[in-house]
Formats: sequence, structure tokens, C-alpha cells
Amino acid sequence: MKKILSPSLILLLLLLPFVKAQTQSAEHRRGITPEDYYSFEFLNDPHISPDGKLIAYVVTAIDQRQNRRQSNIWVAATDGSQPPRAFTTSAQSSNSPRWSPDGQYLAFLSSRPAGTETNANAPGASTMQTPSATPTPASSPTAPASPGITSAQATAAAETPRSQIYLLPMQGGEARRVTNLKNGVNSFQWSPDGTRFVVVSRIGASDAQQSRSDVRHYFHLSYKFNDTGWFDDHRGHLWVVDARNGAAKQITSGEEWNDSDPQWSPDGTKIAFVSDRTGHAFDESRNTDVWVISAEGGRLTKISDHDESDESPRWSPDGKQIAFTGQIHERDHPKIWLAPSTGNAHSVLAAQDLDLIPSNLTWAEQGRALYFETGVRGEYHIFRVDVATKSLKQVTHGPRAVRNFDINDRTGRMVYMVNDFSHLDDLYAANMDGAGERAITHLNQRLWRQLELQDVERFTYKGADGWDVDGFIAKPLGWKPGKKYPTILSIHGGPAGQYGVDWFHEFQVYAARGWAVLYTNPRGSTGYGQRFERGIENEWGHNDYTDIMNGVEAALAKYPWIDRDRLGVTGGSYGGFMTNWIVGHTNMFKAAVTLRSLSNFISDEGTRDGAYGHRADFGGDLFERFDLFWDRSPLKYVKNVRTPILILHSDNDYRVPLEQAEQWFRALQHYGVQSELVIFPRENHNLTRTGEPKHLVESLNWQIYWFDRFLNGNSSAVPPDR
Repeated sequence: MKKILSPSLILLLLLLPFVKAQTQSAEHRRGITPEDYYSFEFLNDPHISPDGKLIAYVVTAIDQRQNRRQSNIWVAATDGSQPPRAFTTSAQSSNSPRWSPDGQYLAFLSSRPAGTETNANAPGASTMQTPSATPTPASSPTAPASPGITSAQATAAAETPRSQIYLLPMQGGEARRVTNLKNGVNSFQWSPDGTRFVVVSRIGASDAQQSRSDVRHYFHLSYKFNDTGWFDDHRGHLWVVDARNGAAKQITSGEEWNDSDPQWSPDGTKIAFVSDRTGHAFDESRNTDVWVISAEGGRLTKISDHDESDESPRWSPDGKQIAFTGQIHERDHPKIWLAPSTGNAHSVLAAQDLDLIPSNLTWAEQGRALYFETGVRGEYHIFRVDVATKSLKQVTHGPRAVRNFDINDRTGRMVYMVNDFSHLDDLYAANMDGAGERAITHLNQRLWRQLELQDVERFTYKGADGWDVDGFIAKPLGWKPGKKYPTILSIHGGPAGQYGVDWFHEFQVYAARGWAVLYTNPRGSTGYGQRFERGIENEWGHNDYTDIMNGVEAALAKYPWIDRDRLGVTGGSYGGFMTNWIVGHTNMFKAAVTLRSLSNFISDEGTRDGAYGHRADFGGDLFERFDLFWDRSPLKYVKNVRTPILILHSDNDYRVPLEQAEQWFRALQHYGVQSELVIFPRENHNLTRTGEPKHLVESLNWQIYWFDRFLNGNSSAVPPDR
């Protein structure tokens, strides 16, 4: 008798190979390593086309052989109907994609050599001229115009490529170089009619005539910055550039300030921008303001009206108002303000009850709403301000980080980047109310299929003064009940910053090595309101320390599998300060790794880039509160340290200078504490974020080496330089 198989049995038999393959795949997944960084794809800067159908964005990959990052522009369909495709493929990086108002061109920045681009397939190619090498300087009643660019300087620019604006036609063809500014283009924006760009470029007297000396000669308190190094005579100013032929006209000038963040008025006749025109921009002034200037140059109109920092000007769609962020008092959380675009009037609050730090301010809904993004309780999300009622509403939700949104008001759609604790950023599209969300990209999927990554759990505990503090815990890979595990306490930088549920490569690396990860948001953290963030005033090393140590005890009570006898501690910048402070006040940690850390407030104040930058933290400057500055310096308590410490620092760190690491290391050695100092060449304070790829990976391996040696008791652990 012939047996007939049931449909359900047939389906089961068909699925068995797939289920078996999936099971085998899961069984063969591995923990992440520092070297997996070389395989990451990073997404950034998404922008929707004017018709709402396409999204341009940047994907950055690591070229391990050349030890550099390579960025290219990609384009994807907003509705997901077509797979994403690479739009630029030059050997030089391309970034900052910006759509022309008619959507026919994509402008971007690149430092590719001049003379290698054609535009044969673009409309009107025969009328496109070679970029002008001699921009016309604008006259200004406020300051004399800086010298124009000479043909000799243009030649020098060609010999040493700087970032310039390129145009790429959407219907085919090669990129065409538009600008030929000697010092390149820092940022740019299309004019509303698509005929011009406003750009920020740097200019200085040395462009026209080189000094006879190579010494650095300064007249102001501020003369260096961590990200850019020692100041020269160049200042950032605004230029208006013809998109057809590259002719450029400088419209702002001055040697005592920089101009930034230019924004076209809707009718294209004016430009709003940010500048500190007090004449003291390099002498501790924080008074940046919003200004408006004609697109032809000329007299400035002041828009903002606060004595502290005013930034991020954004024109209302009808051009009658300018929204901006601003502070009334030092260290205030910025509020969103509205002011008439004609100037000479008081600004008014745009949003009531805003107690977060807004960024990426954007008008939408034909001027009825303002959108912004911000960190909130360990997450990052988009918020909406109703302009009429001044009410605030959260748009995106969930345990994730939503950043870099862009809105197309015509279609009512927006795009944004999303990451979480176990995924790097991908691109999403949604309605402006957050509904109808769709994933557009799936970067790093091949790598994710190989890896076993951990999730994070949030818990809340009581800190100093009974304040609620958020803590987060990630279990080690392969966690099993009934077993004890070493745990690493990580402390974030800032202190004005926050930890949360977004991606942290180092935490996944720790977990893959069998170490749990504990981290908290003590007072001083952002995302919990101004009172919480400024709760660190006069409290460095006091209530913030209590917040953190209460978190350790709360975790030990809540998670009995944490091994109290195998605790490590680490952190960078403020987190490095707190790591140093902790080991000087308790011996409960068996190993410490301190990165870019502060040890002595006395010397730091006079050598860091932000001179006397801790005045607001200690109720006065170093000379007024000298004893307090020393009392809160970890170096004062070095004789109490018993914990083995690894010190990682960069030789070009101007935020927390190398001498801080040297003082700490020498004092530890003086008192016989097991310690090692590792100095990374060519790096600054941002080593673990934007450092050379090989150094970023090596810094993680140094941390593994130290914790393996002292948490795992591996006396044969080998340092990465051996």
C-alpha cells in the first residue's frame, strides 16, 4: 500500500536542511575581536533627494594595508525598491553629499587631484567652465577684506590637494570640480535656486607671503586645539561660489574670529552664520552669536541676543524668523529660540519645558514644527516642537540611538541612522511621526552572521543624596548560572556625556573575553536634565564617585554571579580621571586601565587647549580655588594606590596633555605601584574614536593584555608590542 505524506511532514522535511544549517551557523559563531574593527562599515550623513525618492549617504570602510579610512557616497531608494549602490568610487574619499535643489546633481567634498574629472554626460556640459583661480574679494564696512587667491596659490592647491566641491550628475558622467580654494572647503550649502554655494574656507596672511621664520608666535590665551593642533594665522570665513564656473567671492573677513555654519535665506538673498565678533574669541570668550549678511557681502545684522553661546541658525520657510540654540548663563543647557530675521529684537523661547540638549535643529511641516535630536536617559531620539503651542513631543522610541535625521517636507518622510548595543548604524526611513519605519541598509550583515554579540540590561539604583542613577550590565559571552565572572567597570568621558544602549565595540570585546561589563551614568551625565548634569559642580571626586561606587555595590547585590574579587576599572578623559581617583580611594579593583586621563588639575589648567576650562566645575578659576583644584587631583592621593595600572595616552593630546600621564606614571613608579605607560604617536585625545585604525585596534589589545594579566591571573600575558 502506497503511503501518502502529509503536507506538514513534507514541509518539515524541506525545512530540516535549513534548520540544521542555521543551528550549525549559530554553534560556530565567535566572539568579536579588536581586529574585527578592520571589517566594519560605518554609515554617516544621510540626505533625502528633493523628490523624496533617493537617499545619499556616506559609507566608510577601513583600508588596513594603508592604515586609513576610505569613504564613498552611496545612494539608496527611500522605499527600499532598489538595492543601495555606490555612487563614488574614487581612490580618494568622498563625503558630505548634498542634493541640488532640482535633484539633478549631487555635490560632495573630496581631495582628489584636480584635472582628472570630466563632465561629458551632464546637461549643459559645454557651458561649464574651468573653476576660476581668482575669486573676487568682497568689500565690508566691518573689516578689510583678506587678500584674494592668486594663480600661484591655486597651483599650490593643485600640488597639495585639499577638500573641494565636486558635482556629479545623476543621469551619468564623471565628477566635475567646482571650487579651487587654496585651503579647501570645510563645509558648504547650495543656494535655494541651485546657482551658488556658500562655503567655509580658511584664509590668512601667510597665503600671500610666507614668513621668514618657522616659529609659532601668539598673542592670545587660546593658541591650540586638540582636533587641529597649533593655531596658525588662518581663520574660517564665508565665500559665495558660482556653481557653474567656480568663481568665488569672499564675503566675511577678520583675523580675530572664525565664521561657521552658513545658512541661506529661503529667497537666496541673505546668509545667516555663527561668529564671535567680540574681538575676544581667542581669550576665553564664549559669546558666539547668530549674524545675517547679504549674499553679496556688506554690513552684518545681529540676530541673537545672549551673552553666552548662540549657535545653529535655521531660517523659517517664510524667511521671517530664525530659530537657533542659545544659552543665557555659562554651562546652561541650550534652549531653542526664535528671533525676527530682520534683527534688533528680543528672541523668544520656541519650546517650553525643554531640559535636554538639542542638536540638528530643522524646520518642518511648512514652518509649523521644529525637529531636533538629543540624548535622553541612555538613548538618542528625535523630538518635535509645535511652534504654535511650544509643546514638545518625542518622535522616535526604543532602546537604541537615533541620529543624523534628514526631513523631506514635501513627502512627509524622514531618514535617520539607528544603532543599538549589538548593531552598528543602519539607515532607516519613516513618516515624520515615526510611523511606517523601514530599514534601508543592512551594513555589516556578513560579519554579524559570524559573531555572537551580547545584549545589555538596564537597572536603576540610588546614588548620593538619594538621586536615581541608571546602570547597565552586559553578561560575558557563554554566561552560565552558578558561575562567578570577572567584571569591568567602565566610566564615560565628559563628564557631560552619557553611556547607554548604543554600540560600543570595546564592551563587546570585553564580553567576548569572558568579562562582564558594568557602566553607569553618574551625576554630570547628559540626558537627565540640567540639574543632574550640573550636579557635578564642586563635586568632582565626591558625589560622582559615590554615584559610581553605589552602582558597583548595587550590581554586586543584583547580580550575584559577579566576582567581587575580580573587578577591573577603566575610562577615558573624565573617565580616566575617575579611574585614577577610584584607585586612590579604594583597593577593591584588581586592575585599572586609564586612557587620556587627568591626574593633576593644577598643571592641566595651564597646558590644555581649553585654558582654565574647569572654572565652572570648581566655583572659580585655579588662582581663586587653588586648594580645591589640588584637593580634587588624583595625584594628591597616589600614595594610597595599590591597584596595578596601565596608562594609555597620545603624544598630541592637547585636551589632556601628555604631561598628565607622565606625572601619574612617575608618581606610581615612585611609590612602587605596578604600572606601565604606553604612548601612541601621532594621536590626539580622540585616539579611540578617530585615531589611526591600527592604533585604535592596538589600544583595545593593550586593555585586553592588562585585564587578562590581572583579572584572569595570566602571568604570561604578552603585551601587544612584543
